[in-house]
Amino acid sequence: MKKIMLFGLAVVLLFSVSCVNKAPLGSKKNPIKMYFVPSMEANKVVTSGEAIAGYLQEQTGLYFKVAVPTSYAAVIEAMGTGEADIAWLATFAYILANEKFGAEVKLSTVRNGLDKYRGQFVARKDSKIKSIEDIQGKVIAFTDAASTSGFIYPSAILQSKGIKPKDYFFAGGHPQAILAVYSKRADVACTYWSPPDAEGIPQDARLKLIDTHADVLDVIDIIGFSDWIPNDTVTMRKDFPQELQDKIIEALLVFVGTQEGRKVMKELYDIDGLVVASDADYDVVRETLKTLGKNPAELLK
Repeated sequence: MKKIMLFGLAVVLLFSVSCVNKAPLGSKKNPIKMYFVPSMEANKVVTSGEAIAGYLQEQTGLYFKVAVPTSYAAVIEAMGTGEADIAWLATFAYILANEKFGAEVKLSTVRNGLDKYRGQFVARKDSKIKSIEDIQGKVIAFTDAASTSGFIYPSAILQSKGIKPKDYFFAGGHPQAILAVYSKRADVACTYWSPPDAEGIPQDARLKLIDTHADVLDVIDIIGFSDWIPNDTVTMRKDFPQELQDKIIEALLVFVGTQEGRKVMKELYDIDGLVVASDADYDVVRETLKTLGKNPAELLK
């Protein structure tokens, strides 16, 4: 009797899974999975992500599931396994996802009217570190191994200059890297930089700590920059249905133009706008990596 009951339970479970798999993508039983990289505090990213998902559901009738994995790499892998249909990917993370899984950029972010940004090197003002050359023998806080401004570009610059740090670690995000220098766990941090706003207020990663560390702009100084980098992306997995893509892209472009949308996007990743983008827009990064002796295919290993 027990065997019969167990067999019956197994059949029911298999039937249930089958029903879920057959449910249309975007339905309540099979929501579109939208992942975000943890470049900011995860709980804040989730809150903003769910606000975006709520708007998209309202406008398109589609259902969404939001997630913020613990690393950029986890988001990239999710694009390949089908766990993620849409991902808000940093620049280099997109290049890796495209190289490995054929993921395709659909939108690029805009900040302060710019579709590009730079990486910055920062240190405490009360330290003797005043330039990139002074990083020799120091401890660096990078953000994530797949962060363009927080690791890839700055590490390539250090390599090209023959500068060797004493040690380094990944802080897990841009504010976290800044905080590591603020608290003296690291001598230098590498994060994103965007130009000051119209009122001259800095818009780089330091700003994310203003609420909890009001003196961060006085304590932490910028000592150098990387080259310009195309902005981060809204990317969709390979073979994601075109009809769904069109609906979502159209809704996002409308959303970012609304008062609510501007607020949510600003809280998410300091986004002011979104523009349609293509993979060719990111060839400049691939060429820069080659110039610096770094090949995405090799880095994937």
